[in-house]
Amino acid sequence: METGQPPMRNEHLIRVARGIVPADILFSNAERFNPITGAWEPGDFAVADGVVVGSGSFRAKTELNLKNRRVIPGLIDAHVHIESSLLCPPEFARLVSAHGTTTVIADPHEIANVCGADGISFMLSFREKLPLDMFVMLPSCVPATPLDIGGAVLDAADLAPFRDQDGVLGLGEMMNVPGVLAADPRVMEKLDLFPLVDGHAPLLSGKDLAAYIIAGIQSDHESTGLAEAEEKLSQGMFLFIREGSTEKNIGAIAPLISRLTCPRLSFATDDRHVDMLADEGHIDDCIRKALASGVELESALRMATLSPAERFRLDDRGALVPGRIADFCLLAPGSTFAVEKTFKRGRPVMAERGEPCSPVPGNFRCVAPQPADITLGGSGRASVIGLIPHQIVTEHLTVPIESGGIPDTERDILKAVVCNRYSSGRFGTGLVHGFGLGSGAIAGSVSHDAHNIVTVGVRDEDICRAVSRVISSGGGLVVVDGRNESFLSLECAGLMSVRPWEEVHEGLRRLIRHVERLGGNGDAFMHLSFLALTVIPHLRITDRGLFDADLFRDIPVFPGHQL
Repeated sequence: METGQPPMRNEHLIRVARGIVPADILFSNAERFNPITGAWEPGDFAVADGVVVGSGSFRAKTELNLKNRRVIPGLIDAHVHIESSLLCPPEFARLVSAHGTTTVIADPHEIANVCGADGISFMLSFREKLPLDMFVMLPSCVPATPLDIGGAVLDAADLAPFRDQDGVLGLGEMMNVPGVLAADPRVMEKLDLFPLVDGHAPLLSGKDLAAYIIAGIQSDHESTGLAEAEEKLSQGMFLFIREGSTEKNIGAIAPLISRLTCPRLSFATDDRHVDMLADEGHIDDCIRKALASGVELESALRMATLSPAERFRLDDRGALVPGRIADFCLLAPGSTFAVEKTFKRGRPVMAERGEPCSPVPGNFRCVAPQPADITLGGSGRASVIGLIPHQIVTEHLTVPIESGGIPDTERDILKAVVCNRYSSGRFGTGLVHGFGLGSGAIAGSVSHDAHNIVTVGVRDEDICRAVSRVISSGGGLVVVDGRNESFLSLECAGLMSVRPWEEVHEGLRRLIRHVERLGGNGDAFMHLSFLALTVIPHLRITDRGLFDADLFRDIPVFPGHQL
């Protein structure tokens, strides 16, 4: 199993590299991309024990003629939450490896927020069973904030036992920006665990950004605009340019990418549902979007291979040069960037299903609300969550609303409700603009990061019924419209399905078609999953009610009303 360290310098490989004994396989007639030089190098390369031993003329036990096909190193995702795909690790890996991905840097903070340290262990248990290499950055913020406690609280002492586990690289995205800036001792203890620390600092700038970096945080994936990305890069951060299901940042940040900057830049998918993975791809899709935005192919390839390897000090991969793992992709002929075949350690990756994933209890200790539990009285200028297409941030809208004026489908203002999944009787109600539903309700147990049950709908009865369906099924996504219902079960912690990705893909597509028939937008469930994420500006909904992420406190829907 790979550890991220250079392959052992054994006598056998030295003899193979010198040509004294034959290599296992010679890949002949390749046009190989070298991300170190940015050049395409025609010729042959040899592999022994899954490691590149050299290029040029070699004796080998087997030869594979690549017929002048373009070859690139295996693709690397610098930051991903596997749980957000709605797939268990084996099915996620089976799907993305077909798109050329051979390494992912995963942060399992979704399942950790539900199951604690057991959730981290669950994800790590799959490392030897996947057709790709999964490395882990330990969740730094469980819960995301002290106000949003879900199924667990992990402090530095809880994380420390994982430091010596194979595949654990460092500390994952530090979302508690106020805690960092205040030098909170509990936060500092976590930052001291590892030399590698990822960040999460949306819109942070100036002296506060400098202080955040001085605390030891080296990277960020939350830049949504060019100026923000430029500042963070100029201050020495590694940037992961993100393209998820709703967080689409490549187009805005692409002008920053050049041969000078790409060594500090990588691609990340962060949160990408199975439908986007299946229909558009993974890191290969990021490359295509970068090319469409005017980025040079060689710079995009560097960002997808060597740059993340160097950021995470994985010196055994990222380039097809002597001593590095023979992870690579054959590109399909033609002008469109497409991966035709993926190789892991010199062997083609097969598409067979991996080891089945067992269900994991989701800690549902709640009851569904009744309509009386989610009433919202008052009138005046209400604070309303405003969705922004293709972005994770929201707007803080103020909208005049008369008493009894909700729902207002003409202005697309609906109720948003969060039900605490870990205890009974805790419901928060707010207002949201942007879902577009003309009737019915949607609900789900995927709700970053505490993963309470979140729902948006028109009629209170449908809202309550949708929540009840999620609870009774032990987790899932649902669309309810009167007696009509579509449901996708997420048996694994209420976050992931245990079924093959093809079935989950079709189940999610069925939900989306139902939402669209009700007038809703096709990204409804991904937007729904972020409504309660209080570490992202500007306005959110929790089981306590509305939360202003700029003020970092709960606020009433109508000014002057008690919380």
